[in-house]
Amino acid sequence: MTSWLVRNLAFAASCLLGSSALAADIYSPMTPQARDITTESGWTFSFAPYFWAAGLSGDIEQFGLPAVDVDASFSDVFDHLDFALMATAEARNGPYSIFGDAMYIKLSGQGGTPRGILADDVELATETFAGLLGAGYAIYDDGSSRLDIVGGLRVWSVESELSFSGGLLDGRSRTDDATWVDGMAGFRGTYTITPEIFLTGWGLVGAGGADLDWDVAAAIGYRFSDTVSAVAGYRALGVDYSDDGFVFDVVEQGPILGLVVRF
Repeated sequence: MTSWLVRNLAFAASCLLGSSALAADIYSPMTPQARDITTESGWTFSFAPYFWAAGLSGDIEQFGLPAVDVDASFSDVFDHLDFALMATAEARNGPYSIFGDAMYIKLSGQGGTPRGILADDVELATETFAGLLGAGYAIYDDGSSRLDIVGGLRVWSVESELSFSGGLLDGRSRTDDATWVDGMAGFRGTYTITPEIFLTGWGLVGAGGADLDWDVAAAIGYRFSDTVSAVAGYRALGVDYSDDGFVFDVVEQGPILGLVVRF
């Protein structure tokens, strides 16, 4: 029974847990080109959804079973994607900024059992939320380039539910979850090459509930007009969390791509 569950969980985890927190992407709070609305108070605001084609590698341990070595490409993840929502926002006034990033992803998959005695099939559903709230200060800004020092908090929440259908375990389910908060600090910056082309990137590192939490990215952007811009690049994010038999030690990485409409 245990070896069969491990095999099923290994397959499901590699396919289902590939888009967690995750966290900031195409037009993340690290990308102030998303949208500017200037107010009389001097504040500007930006908001943008984003997309991140990330694969997943690392170790995941849940339900009291041995750790599973996961190595899933983005196509593996996408095949089991039920729902995904990712968005960022920023408010800036001169050198000061307040930013937020939120990501929610739900994945699921199921497989049949070898004999169908205890259950005909098993379904694993996973929901992951990663939210970052922080503030920054521009330590360098010459009009064409800017470097911010930033700090904030990232909240992670990962929940998995294992459900059985048919057999002796028909209708039974089990849930394993964890929620934690990490303090984050680092830099983000932009550099304008031409009026249309710009570079952007960020690097964050922290810890707290996790032993290590980090996030780095680099991208190039193009302004088609005052209202539309596009960004393409690469991002990598890692988190190493373990507590009471729940292990989430993973690295997510892949290309980022996005389109922002200013309004």
